Amino acid sequence: MKISIERAALLKAVSQAQSVVERRNTIPILANVLIEAEGDSASFRATDLDIEVVDKAPAQVERAGATTVSAVTLHEIVRKLPDGALVQLIDDGASGRLTVNAGRSSFSLATLPREDFPVMATTEYSANFSAKAPELRRLFDKSKFAISTEETRYYLNGVYMHVAQGDDGQVLRCVATDGHRLARVDMPLPAGAENMPGVIVPRKTVGELRKLLDDDEMSIAVSVSETKVRFATPDITLTSKVIDGTFPDYTRVIPIGNTRRMEVDASEFAKAVDRVATVSSERSRAVKLSLDEDRLILSVNAPDSGAAEEELAVAYGDEKLEIGFNAKYLLEIASQVDRENAVFLFNSSGDPTLMREGNDTSAVYVVMPMRV
Repeated sequence: MKISIERAALLKAVSQAQSVVERRNTIPILANVLIEAEGDSASFRATDLDIEVVDKAPAQVERAGATTVSAVTLHEIVRKLPDGALVQLIDDGASGRLTVNAGRSSFSLATLPREDFPVMATTEYSANFSAKAPELRRLFDKSKFAISTEETRYYLNGVYMHVAQGDDGQVLRCVATDGHRLARVDMPLPAGAENMPGVIVPRKTVGELRKLLDDDEMSIAVSVSETKVRFATPDITLTSKVIDGTFPDYTRVIPIGNTRRMEVDASEFAKAVDRVATVSSERSRAVKLSLDEDRLILSVNAPDSGAAEEELAVAYGDEKLEIGFNAKYLLEIASQVDRENAVFLFNSSGDPTLMREGNDTSAVYVVMPMRV
């Protein structure tokens, strides 16, 4: 194999590949990226056996071929090469080495045979549809903060993507929860997604997917089966196993009878919560919200470190209410709001609270209160 490729294109392809590779590997080949060159492009494939990413980049292919080389080492080399460099990759097969040349720099890297590289089995996908990158980005960005990190409840370690009934018909919905807070985000159902099975997209896959969704003009081809999900742009294909488990019935936790309504400027609220939480003890980080007519007092009382209080003007016309929350959860939920105002709907100090952006019900958040 002998190819020449622009540094920028190579860096983009290799950085996507090396982020999938697990740092601590018992199987040496899994630390490698599979480079395949033919025609006028080179593809870079990496896998951790659960996720597989293939990134194509334009290249001048003098001699077609394939080899595997350490993804992290190759990424580090390319990252340190000067901008605009033309990088030459040469593999003669016999020596078991890949030579990387750029300008006056030359590196020789150990390779492993491409036959040992595991390629994810292809699946018949039961639903294929396409969606605009900004729409998918919103779905996952607004829900991923609520993904659980508790390994024992593995079925909560991802985002549940499924078809649901929204206010105005069917929607594509993403839900994540860790038992303390919940995010539910909808977008109009794309054509072809009607028969999609509900799948739990793992946390790592959600992180990798985010890199595909940066280009606002891009259309993403999505394919879903009972066991796998695939997101593809013309250059990058990300395939992932889904979490084998049943997502709990989240509709039971979303309160419907919360009538006490508070409207507040979302960014002012987030800043105030952040300020008063400075004195709270790391362990509980509880912030108390005391609501009275058109005013909110945020307070923290941490006996060992101090106390703090801040008053905010809000729109609130119901009876007095005192309720406590984990400061981190409040901040994460408030930071999801793109519009100016956040609407909180309370019931009592012991019941879950609902939050949304103005009157928009396409993104809804639930947070459990704390005793204060």
